[in-house]
Amino acid sequence: MTRTGLAANDGLHRKVRSYLESQRQAQTRFLAELVKAPSDNPPGDCARHAERAAELLGELGLVVERHKVPKTLVRSSGMISVTNLIVRTRFGDGPIVALNAHGDVVPPGEGWTRDPYGATVMDGWMYGRGAAVSKSDIATYAFALRAIEVSGVPLAGTVELHFTYDEEVGGEIGPKWLLDQGLTKPDYAIAAGFSYAVVTAHNGCLHLEVTVHGRSAHAAMPYTGVDALEAANHLLAKLYEWRRSLRERISAIPGIGSPQLTVGLISGGINTNVVPDRITFRLDRRMIPEEDPVAVERELQELIAKTASAYPQAHVEVRRILLAEPLKPLPGTERLAQILEGHASDVMGEPITSKGVPLYTDARHYAAARVPIVLFGAGPRTIEEANAHRADERLPLSDLFKATEVVALTLLDLLRA
Repeated sequence: MTRTGLAANDGLHRKVRSYLESQRQAQTRFLAELVKAPSDNPPGDCARHAERAAELLGELGLVVERHKVPKTLVRSSGMISVTNLIVRTRFGDGPIVALNAHGDVVPPGEGWTRDPYGATVMDGWMYGRGAAVSKSDIATYAFALRAIEVSGVPLAGTVELHFTYDEEVGGEIGPKWLLDQGLTKPDYAIAAGFSYAVVTAHNGCLHLEVTVHGRSAHAAMPYTGVDALEAANHLLAKLYEWRRSLRERISAIPGIGSPQLTVGLISGGINTNVVPDRITFRLDRRMIPEEDPVAVERELQELIAKTASAYPQAHVEVRRILLAEPLKPLPGTERLAQILEGHASDVMGEPITSKGVPLYTDARHYAAARVPIVLFGAGPRTIEEANAHRADERLPLSDLFKATEVVALTLLDLLRA
């Protein structure tokens, strides 16, 4: 495979690799300290982790800006405290390249065989909540920046590190807030991902809350009430029947697959001997990049309204909880992806190509601001192998080191004078 740009400069490549090899113990300790500091979301009390991350970045010689999100916005997102971090390193006039990773993580849950905050290293893997998603990418991007700082190569442009703390609840007061406040205006961006693919597209997501209102009655005379659960059951049955049709809608983008529908939460009722007066459930509708989010929501709303008409005495309300746009390539994405693919293929020792993923991520906020963005970072081949969002989350440290080298060489290509 032909190597692109500065990767062809074997001397520079060796210099970057040599520096990063000398920093492997320091980078492992850096990641371990991030894992040891809890940042579970929920509950979302993440300002303390941001302060610890800022301390660690400062120890690397990086200047850190702390951007505290107003409490009212934090509370409206269901969190307790958020401080987003920006590191800006300017090498001269040229493009601004942002690297975004999130420091908040899902709670550990049950089933761990190792301390979720222990950062235990065993057989070359680090175990701990956030080790793979995505505290590892904080370590990747920080040390990649240090590597190009010490390379001595004339560069033109700026690297910004964006470390945010609300990815697990949607990114509205993380990267979106930074962009909306005018605190950053990047020309390119790379966001947290895994090492064995360059991700240029991902699914969108629609969360709807459906509330069925009936009228309570004594269980001895249920016919005197309006059973909200009976109406909700009819709705759920129709939704589950309808979701089978989604299998026929297949994305043309490798790795995406078909749209999905899941009912993830349900609640309601008063007591065992009372006809339920209200049932609420929330559904998750994953959208492939080819779908129009407005049309997707309208289709679901119409399906629910038509189905509910079979129970005219019940009243059905539908409320949107979340609408996350799918990620689609923008002008400039292809160039960024090609540079990453070339370096990743060299460093990983196998062909690394672009693909899509059926998740949704903070990358969509950069794309909404017309910033070309791809996902690439430290991590094994799959979410399953990383145990992401499950017990015993883990990261192969070799992938951390390789991903850092790939990102450093990509930055050199993007910023060469």
